[in-house]
Amino acid sequence: MSVVEFCPMSSAWRRASAVGLIALGLVGSGSYVLAQAPVPPDSKMTGDAPDDPGPLATDISAELKPKAIQAVIKKVGDWQVKAAEPHFNRLWTYAALYDGLIAASNATGEKKFSDAVLKYSEQQKWELIDSRFPHADDMAIGKAYMALYLADAKSARKPVRMANTKENLDRLVVRPDEAKLLWWWCDALYMAPPVLARMYVATGDKKYLDYMDHEWWLTSDKLYNQQDHLYFRDERYLTQKQANGRNLYWSRGNGWVMGGLVKVLEIMPKDYPTRAKYIEQFKQMAEEVKSIQGEDGLWRSGLLDPGAYDLPEISGSAFFTYAIAYGINEHILDRKTYLPVVEKSWTGMLKHVYADGRLGSIQPVDGQPGKFKASSSHVFGVGGFLMAGYEMNRLAGAKK
Repeated sequence: MSVVEFCPMSSAWRRASAVGLIALGLVGSGSYVLAQAPVPPDSKMTGDAPDDPGPLATDISAELKPKAIQAVIKKVGDWQVKAAEPHFNRLWTYAALYDGLIAASNATGEKKFSDAVLKYSEQQKWELIDSRFPHADDMAIGKAYMALYLADAKSARKPVRMANTKENLDRLVVRPDEAKLLWWWCDALYMAPPVLARMYVATGDKKYLDYMDHEWWLTSDKLYNQQDHLYFRDERYLTQKQANGRNLYWSRGNGWVMGGLVKVLEIMPKDYPTRAKYIEQFKQMAEEVKSIQGEDGLWRSGLLDPGAYDLPEISGSAFFTYAIAYGINEHILDRKTYLPVVEKSWTGMLKHVYADGRLGSIQPVDGQPGKFKASSSHVFGVGGFLMAGYEMNRLAGAKK
């Protein structure tokens, strides 16, 4: 089956195999195939890269002040909702955007962003995709469902919002391990573990947290390099090198992991037996990411060979900013050491916001480092940016 990815801001149709786009996320920048089957109902656009995106924004400020940060969140969020809402779907690509839109409402106090997610969730009857169980990507929208469920006072929570997600997770946690890892690609650590963690909060049942913990460390043992303190995207990259001879680490893949660590740590009890391991991995990755930050404050698609890539990659940079700002806010990372990192990265990202609110320099769907146009904007990168904005807003002292 093939998936056709529609770009509403241009006349182009970007075609990629379903195995690449939905299952593995391995569509290369030059890989195009003709559609051979009907488009699945959940497969829609993730973004586009117009030749003329218009001028860059001149009405935003990189000041670390709540008013300035919230203005940027609103500008980018408004543009993205307008562009993407007609194409909302349940794929992992949009799940990351929904996380960002909920964060945008929490940062700004404007419900319109989370309301867009709520409206869509109701239309979908709060159901996950269930055609490839137990694929982590298909559970990713559960983060938004659970966030909206938990947002209500305990006595007012609506069981329908978590019912289908719970059904799927109850099937998952009794699944025996197989020879192939459940979460065999590092992106999965953002897609599924936070859903399990939130189900623990909703039910008080540690089986969800314990299962997540077990699977996390199986994946970590296989893909995390204890010397470089970065994750390989999957086992195929364990021996691959960049042109400069360094190990090949994908920016967004490691951003997914750090984002997943945030969403686990913000829920995991302080006395959970392995919490210290998550903290240690988080600190190790933050230190490495800090050490390879570019002069422009951002990170390239291939982390250890930045000279091979002309443009910074905003989705990975956004998730790094989100995670490091969270670490500062929660006193996991030293403020004096890491505040300059996120100040530089936030400033750098704002240089890729266009006058209409488009956020550019985002690598399209892929599973490895790649190249793209400066105007390239995709929903998952915007989601990461909005989450980064939420943590930067906290860092600036906002009472949100």
